[in-house]
Order: sequence, then structure tokens, then C-alpha cells
Amino acid sequence: MSSPREIVLLGSTGSVGTQAIDIVRRNPDRFRVVALGAGGGNVGQLAAQALELGVEAVGVAKASAVQDLQLAFYAEASRQGWASGDVRLPKIIAGPDAMSELAQWPCDVVLNGVVGSLGLAPTLAALRAGRTLALANKESLVAGGPVVRAALRRPDQIVPVDSEHSALAQCLRGGTRAEVRRLVLTASGGPFRGRRRDELTAVTPEQALAHPTWNMGPVVTINSATLVNKALEVIEAHELFRVPYDAIDVVVHPQSMIHSMVEFVDGSTLAQASPPDMRLPIALALGWPDRVAEAASAVDWTAAQSWTFEPLDESAFPAVRLAKQAGAAGRCRPAIYNAANEECVAAFVAGRLPFLGIVDTLERVLDAAPDFPEPGTVEEVLAAESWARARAREIIALAVEGA
Repeated sequence: MSSPREIVLLGSTGSVGTQAIDIVRRNPDRFRVVALGAGGGNVGQLAAQALELGVEAVGVAKASAVQDLQLAFYAEASRQGWASGDVRLPKIIAGPDAMSELAQWPCDVVLNGVVGSLGLAPTLAALRAGRTLALANKESLVAGGPVVRAALRRPDQIVPVDSEHSALAQCLRGGTRAEVRRLVLTASGGPFRGRRRDELTAVTPEQALAHPTWNMGPVVTINSATLVNKALEVIEAHELFRVPYDAIDVVVHPQSMIHSMVEFVDGSTLAQASPPDMRLPIALALGWPDRVAEAASAVDWTAAQSWTFEPLDESAFPAVRLAKQAGAAGRCRPAIYNAANEECVAAFVAGRLPFLGIVDTLERVLDAAPDFPEPGTVEEVLAAESWARARAREIIALAVEGA
């Protein structure tokens, strides 16, 4: 039997990270975590994970969290009944470059579950170090697609973790790339599926955070409500599979059992189906190209069930259309889209922007965008994002003043 595949797990205290640890915990013969990284906001959880897994290194993006992390290690060891002399701390790496340093740690796979554009630098570090990258950080490809493509060492170096892109990767095994006609991403429709635009004017953050299917973080949940999350996934699918934007469609599938589909030139469509459970795509990304037995539950074919599909209402939810336009235009437009959206979501949660104002403001920012060059460096991506955030804040402030 071969030795376990060694994993570096970035974003270990988040949703993807904790589910990845569950996969590792249940498959000790397949996987071993050698390093963990997190932002530093939950050092107690990070210390507990590190002690359980016996990792070689731990990283925190927050430099001031080092002492807190050390204390958390000893507190967790004491809670578990360890003698103080038995505690062996892993190497602690701290600061803004900690995740990038860990991404180059000797291993087989780096799972990047860092949230937001902070995940771009670790993505590039892992690729340049030749690691296989299990990518859950969609911003890496949305904001920095051209930069990421330039860093690739081999075509199969990135394995997607998002359920939709994992589904596409699985379906694409059913034919050659020349046989692919289009990609079809499925969307749950979020909590406001079926509502007209005029029925969304009074939506509250509490309502937007009530997702009917998935348990996700607040930003992703609100992005699902606006369909921005699906829009970002369209850009990600284009970057991952190099399929033109006009050959990528979105269909609303409320049951979230079909995770995406590939249509081939002969009229055949292959779909990947499973109950909503992120452990399946996470396990597949860690073990790619091999599957991990019992990673998640399968569809219960003994129970009667109905699956429905609806066209996307682009009048009520224009985010996907805007993303395709931004992606086709290039020149940092996808980065601008993503950064402006984050500002708009924050303003919505704070009560300074109405729900419809999220995508409306996003469109205004894109319309005002200068002619940035196609990004070749992280700094160029960050410069475009900085402009987008500032412009979004200006538009939001003017809207608040005029209210």
C-alpha cells in the first residue's frame, strides 16, 4: 500500500477546512495533514486541529496572534490531559506571507480554502512550487485568472473544490474537449427564487442569509441570494476549462441534486448528481483522480423524488449577465467585479445599501472602470481591486446621502 497523500490545508478553521479534516480523519490510510493555516481569528480551534493531526507547521495570517496561538496550544494540551513536557509545538509561521509560505511546504496537495482575494498569493505560491492545488478559493481565478494561468506548471495542476466545478470536471471525463458543446452550471436560485425584481426592494440581510439548501458563510450566502456567487462561478468555469463565455449557461435547479452538466456535440448531456454535501467534492479534490469511498451519502433511489429546472430570470437577477460581460472584456474587469461586490455586500449587511443596490452598484462600478491592462502580477490585480473598492464606496456614500 502506498503512503498517505500529504496535505497542506489553508483556511483550516473555515467550513471547507473543517470538512476536509473530517475526510482526513475518516481516511488515515489515504491522507495526512502536514501543515495548517488560518487567519488567526480562532486560535483555539487551530491549536486543537494541529494537536489532533500532529502537523509539522501552523501558519496564521495575523502576526499578533502568535502568542495567543502558543497559549492556545498549551491550554488545549492541558484540556486533553497532556503533561507539559510532552507538548511539542509545530513550527509557527505568522504574518501576511504565512499562507504563501505554507503553500510551498513539502507535500502532495495544497487545499486552498482561504476566503477572498487573500487566497491569490497562496495559489500562485503552490503552483510555482509544483504542488497539486485543490482550489476552493474562487477569487484566485476570478480576480487573477491570467496570472494564475501563467503560473501553471502542468494542465491538471488545479483540481476544483466547488461542487459545480467538481461536477463539471467529473462530467468532462465522458468525452474529449473537442466534443464539448457547452457547460451548464446549476443554481439553487437562493431564498428569492421566483420573485420579480419589484418584489426584492425590501429584502433584509436576515432574509438574504436564509439559504434554502446550503450552510455557508455570510458573504457566500448573500452572493447566492443575488446570484453573484453563480456569476463568479461562471468566470471560474471559463478559467478552469477554457470554454468561451457564450458556451457557459446557468439553469436554476432548486433541489441542488444535480451539481452541473456538460452538453456534448452529439446532443448528449452528462450530469453529476449527489445530495448537497461538500465533503464529496473536497474528498475528490484531495484524492484526484481517484475517488474516496464513503465520502458522502449517495442519492436514495428507493425514495420518490422530483427534480426541476428553470431558466434564470436575468431581469430580477442580472449578476450572471454582468459577469459574462466583465469576463469577456478582461483587463481586470473580473477582479473589479469581485472587489466591488464585497464592498456592496458589506454595505448591505450594515444597512447602508438596499438588496437591489448590490448588483446595481456593481454595474455602475464596472461602467466607470478605466482601461486597466490585462493583469500580469498580483500587484496589478490588487491595484484594480483597490480602485473598485474605492469607487464602490463613493457610489454607496452618494446613495446614502441622497436617501
